[in-house]
Amino acid sequence: MDGVDLIFKVAAIGILVAVLNVLLMRAGREEQALMTTIAGLVTVLLVIVKEISGLFDTIKSLFGL
Repeated sequence: MDGVDLIFKVAAIGILVAVLNVLLMRAGREEQALMTTIAGLVTVLLVIVKEISGLFDTIKSLFGL
């Protein structure tokens, strides 16, 4: 995945979570808004961890470890 694609994916998830958070907060569902925010955070962290894993694999193959 390109660096720009990663940035756009994280930004899209952030915008979606922000919109859902505002809608749920206005509807009086604060608990669901919090859970949506946490789910978005976990999703972004999983995407980033996958990319970091790929980086470590590339470094291992580069140095022959």
